[in-house]
Amino acid sequence: LEKITSTPVAAIGFVCSSNSAIAVLCQKVSGHLCTRRSRGGWKKLPAEMISRNNFSVWNILKKCIGMELSKIAMPVVFNEPLSFLQRISEYMEHTHLIHKACSLSDSIDRMQVVAAFAVSAVASQWERTGKPFNPLLGETYELTREDEGYRLISEQVSHHPPISAFHAESLKKEFEFHGSIYPKLKFWGKSVEAEPKGTMTLELLKHKEAYTWTNPMCCVHNIILGKLWIEQYGTVEIVNHRTGDKCVLNFKPCGMFGKELHKVEGHIQDKSKKKRRVIYGKWTECMYSVDPKVYEAYKKSEKKSGGESKNCEAEEADEMPEVQETVTVIPGSALLWRITPRPAHSAQMYNFTSFAITLNELEPSMERLLSPTDCRLRPDIRAMENGDIDLASSEKERLEEKQRAARRERSKDEEEWSTRWFQMGTNPHTGAEDWLYTGGYFDRNFTDCPNIY
Repeated sequence: LEKITSTPVAAIGFVCSSNSAIAVLCQKVSGHLCTRRSRGGWKKLPAEMISRNNFSVWNILKKCIGMELSKIAMPVVFNEPLSFLQRISEYMEHTHLIHKACSLSDSIDRMQVVAAFAVSAVASQWERTGKPFNPLLGETYELTREDEGYRLISEQVSHHPPISAFHAESLKKEFEFHGSIYPKLKFWGKSVEAEPKGTMTLELLKHKEAYTWTNPMCCVHNIILGKLWIEQYGTVEIVNHRTGDKCVLNFKPCGMFGKELHKVEGHIQDKSKKKRRVIYGKWTECMYSVDPKVYEAYKKSEKKSGGESKNCEAEEADEMPEVQETVTVIPGSALLWRITPRPAHSAQMYNFTSFAITLNELEPSMERLLSPTDCRLRPDIRAMENGDIDLASSEKERLEEKQRAARRERSKDEEEWSTRWFQMGTNPHTGAEDWLYTGGYFDRNFTDCPNIY
């Protein structure tokens, strides 16, 4: 097959539907599908992170205090070489937790693993201070991971306000994970606050269960002066709509002296509001589960002895540390999730995880298999990834002007934008409006896709 097409087998399989004829052929030839070469040896981006030392974010943001930032044009140097749609796909880095939840027979056991997944979904944001590229209207991103048993499609369904919709599904019909995100960004003088409005829905099809939640707030500190650092805070409620079980997670704000930085604590309660498990840990490291009585007894003994949990010195060091646990483990606790260590050179690669490094890879001849709206084909992101800041900046301006011109044309002709793969509907579990996947993307009929690049 490689001799015929001049395309690596893995590259063809990566973007193919699992049940297509070519995918089956790839499987017979190579023994696997969608295992990108980067996972075996491609460990770096084509170029290291572009220096931001000669640029002042203050000159741009000083007139924007208290404003919503989605309409503010930022220089490309403050970006990272990924689209926000690709950033969303990082929710799937710890898909093994969904598979584990599917395999469990007890609803409380499933809930605690789903809670760990909800925490893990924001873990890649640790130290990620670069801004992802704003998706163009109609932009898409697909990710098929045969080794992890899922495929994902996302689409930018609205530009003002910016809304990104995504849908991931198990290749064995075990689960679906979907939602839409409307990120609201505000600048408060020293920090940028991001509110990820939108509901996450995880359906475990075997158990006929649906879980919903919203992500915590995110804040990037020291925008003007000092070392940038990120905290997540707020209450996240995960609801099992079939059983009535609920998990309440408190992402704690940093607090005095940084003692609460990155901490997450909460509990699982059944429909009668009885506490069944306590969940604790850090969203940057790990999450544990323990019996509520054991937890309370431990806290009482800790107060009597005057003991304190270890602080978060490792996270505040100048150099990116190796992942090491700073969570005090309560005897009798069960480990739910531990973060995957980042590559040693992550700090020079926009603090990307090993998973994120692979997201923009474009194998030879993949272009004819991808939708023409896929993020991998965006020239500004590609130029930044290659270290060409001038080309990235000029291409970003060209694409934004092309988008504005298309909007003017539609306005003149009194046409409304029509989404391709998602449509507004009602989330059957919450009753609220939601962007729902209409299907058909993996049939690969891209003839009516817009020309956005």
